[in-house]
This record gives sequence, structure tokens and C-alpha cells, in this order.
Amino acid sequence: MIGAGMGSMAAAARLAVAGHRVTVYERSATYGGAVGSFERDGFVFDTGPGLLHLPAVWRDLFLKTGREPLERCVSLVQVDPASRHLFADGSEATLPDASRAGIVTALESALGGGAGERWGAFLGRARDAWDRSRRPLLEEPLWPDWRVLERDPYPAPKRRGLLRTRQAATVAEVGAWELDDPRLAALFEGCVLGYGLDPRRAPASAALLPYMEQTFGSWYVEGGLRELARAVYERCAARRVEFVFGAEVVSVVERDGRAAGVVLADGSAAEADHVVAGGGPPSTAPGRELWGEGDVRPPEEAGGGPLPGRLSVLLAVRGARQASAVHRGVVHAPDTGVEAAAVFGGRVAELPTVTVLRPDDPRTRPDGRHEAITVSATVAGHGDGGRAGVDWSDKALRERCAETLIDAAARSLGESPAALRERVLWHEILTPAETGGIPAPALAGPGGRHLRPANTTRLPGLYLAGGWAHPGGGLAHSGMSGALVAGLIVEGADFKGSR
Repeated sequence: MIGAGMGSMAAAARLAVAGHRVTVYERSATYGGAVGSFERDGFVFDTGPGLLHLPAVWRDLFLKTGREPLERCVSLVQVDPASRHLFADGSEATLPDASRAGIVTALESALGGGAGERWGAFLGRARDAWDRSRRPLLEEPLWPDWRVLERDPYPAPKRRGLLRTRQAATVAEVGAWELDDPRLAALFEGCVLGYGLDPRRAPASAALLPYMEQTFGSWYVEGGLRELARAVYERCAARRVEFVFGAEVVSVVERDGRAAGVVLADGSAAEADHVVAGGGPPSTAPGRELWGEGDVRPPEEAGGGPLPGRLSVLLAVRGARQASAVHRGVVHAPDTGVEAAAVFGGRVAELPTVTVLRPDDPRTRPDGRHEAITVSATVAGHGDGGRAGVDWSDKALRERCAETLIDAAARSLGESPAALRERVLWHEILTPAETGGIPAPALAGPGGRHLRPANTTRLPGLYLAGGWAHPGGGLAHSGMSGALVAGLIVEGADFKGSR
């Protein structure tokens, strides 16, 4: 196993239970991949995802790999209300968790003009897209004839024009033509952008993303999402998975036409019947030339530049968290199209969509008189500027962008920027230079542009797991990829998908 990310560990635990002897080689000093944490002076912050969606994926892992369920290993708390949204025109809406009727009512009450009804109808179409694509897109290995997924499953209504009938084909078109309210459009587009997708180009099937969040809910793991990574690691260790940290794999051994092991940076080799690559971006992975099936291309090849990443500012704040505070606040950009043009054009967005996470968790703060707040935005990837991305090693640029996020956080908290800065004891800035790019989830749509390389490769015995492979990025999707890889190894050609 190459890499100790969440997808790799999900596969490792399942394979160990099935009787395989599993060794995981991880080049860093710890497990979890992007699911990390930062600790200082009694404050604890997630440095990767801060909320869990579709927890059933991880519940299934724990049920299938032992008698101890997930909830005995971590404490899951449903986040309700799910989010508070502040729009550019000064309006705001607080949405309940996992309640379509409640969300419709909240949007109608906050925005009026039939906004709730339009969003409810949109969620209905998103549900149809979910039902049509859930199995082939998420629960089954990528079909050899993956072109069947070129058809967008989102049932966009037909709009009659003067010369022809039109249907929304992209996220931006759904926002403009169907939601017909810039605030609802920002709600949809901001969600999609947060997953590392360009709303101007992402297919309408990206409606699956807000549908998934608003249907299955948002969950917080007490102590932070890093606790989930710890629980999965401990489950692997309990099933006798061996971890070797500080061990970088540099190549895959091929013998008799199939994968037969790996070679480490120190020159040593390890034999194996199967090799699972679950590391970082395809361009840095051992055996890269063997990735993919057919014409499905890794995302950075298709895009021509570094993937977008996440700018996070970790705020250690003096002052108790108010009882009425919402866990997740979102301050929407005035124009998501302009923001996306900057993010995917290798520039800094002057007014980005900003997410503010304020967990009510004593384990993340030194005492009740302080608060740990994480502020983040999707930004252009790390590079040398221009088309090649933003140079996030520029200290002045980092601080300037952090100030923009702190201003937005102040608005979310309902106080002036000066007042918030007065309460900040210290802050830490994390950029794509430290945390890398965001692997987006796979989506059905024209050209297969938003599919990910299959879990099988051109070399028998070499498999791919994690956010850079089918079914793509996100904590839930990574867990699904681990289940798919384990099924392919254990059941072989008879494997038809997860159940």
C-alpha cells in the first residue's frame, strides 16, 4: 500500500479483514493524508476538511471491519443549523440540517419571491440525478465503457427561446436560468467551488453535491476530523495492518506483466501480490504512466495548470463562543463567476467566498474563555504566478489575503474587523503551498472531463485509491474508493460494486 491517506486506510482495513497481509508505506511521519490538525497553546484546528458528509461511508467501514461501530470510536455530532449564509446584498439565511422542507421554508422566509420553492424544485431534480448516477458513479468500479457517463444525469427543464429550446448544462447556467436569484445561484456555485470545481464549466450534475449535504446532513467529529483519521488508523492497526512511516515509494516493480512490489527511496524493495497506490496527485505518484483507463485523464492534465487549493487562517481568539453561534457560516462573494475566473486563472480573488467554522467543542480550546475559529476560501493553486498559479510562498501576499478572510470572518461573527482583530491572540496561515490541491469529486457529464482515473490500471495487480482516483475527492468519496479497491482485490472480476 502506497500512502496512509484515508482512502488507502479504508482499503487496508477491509483487505486485512479479508485475510490479506497489508503493509502501508507512508513517506511522511503520520497517517491521514489531508485530514490533519494544528495544535498550539491548547488550541486545536483541522487543517483539512472540518465537517463530515455522508457518514454512512465510514459507518460501513467500521461495521465491515469489526464489531465496534464508528460511534464507539469517535463522537459524532449533527450540525444543526447546518449553515448561516450571508449574501452580498446584505440578506442572510440560516438553513436547518437534513430537512428539505425546513430549508425551503427558511429560504422563502429569508429571501422571499418564491426562492424556497425554486430551491426545493432544484433539490428534486438533484435527487433524480443522484438516483440515476449513484451506483455507476460512486458505488461501482469505473466501467470500461465509461462513456456511458458522458450523459449528464441532471434533468434540466427545457426553456423555450425565440430560436431554439435551451437546457442548463453547467452549474452557472442552472443558477441563472433555473434558480433565477443571484443569492440562490451563489448558494449552489459556492458549494461547488468549495469542492474544487469551476461553476462556469462544471456540469449541472454537480447538483449532487448540495443535495448530498442537505439530504444526509453535516456532522462534526468531537476533537476535530483528525479524530476520524485516528480511529481509522487504530482500526487498521487492530487488524494487524503494518505501517512504515518515513518510507517513500519511488517505483512499482513489474514482473511477468503484473505489479509485484515496490521500490523505496533507500533502495530497498518489498514484494507484493497487489500494490495499491493511494498517494498524492498523479504527477507525483509511482507508476504514473500506468494510471487511467481509456481516455480518462487525471484532472491536472485536463486543466493545464495546478489544481485550486484552500487558503485557511486559524484564529486563536480571546472571548467565549456565544451560545447562539452557528457552527458554519458562509460569506458569499459578490460574483462567484468573477471569483471562479480568478481561482482557475491563476490569480487571487479580491472578494472570495469565505467559510467560517466555529465548533462548540471544549477539546479545541484551552478553556471556555477562548475559541478556535477556522476561516477558509478556495483559491488558485500554488505556482509561479499567472497561468501557472499563485506564488503562495510570498509572505506579503499571504498576510494580505489572510486579512481579507479575517474581514469576512468578522462579518460572519457580527462584529467589526477591528473588534475581531483585538480579540485574536495569534493566527496561522495555511496555503496550497503547504496543503496542496483539492481533488474534486467525480461527476458524469460531456467528454468525461470530470471523471477520475479508474481504480484498476493498465498493469494488472496495481490499483488506485483515494481522492485522485475514482470516484474522486472528498472524505466520503475517498472512503468509497477504498471499498472499491478492496472489493476488486478480494472478489476480482466478480466484483460488481459496494453494497
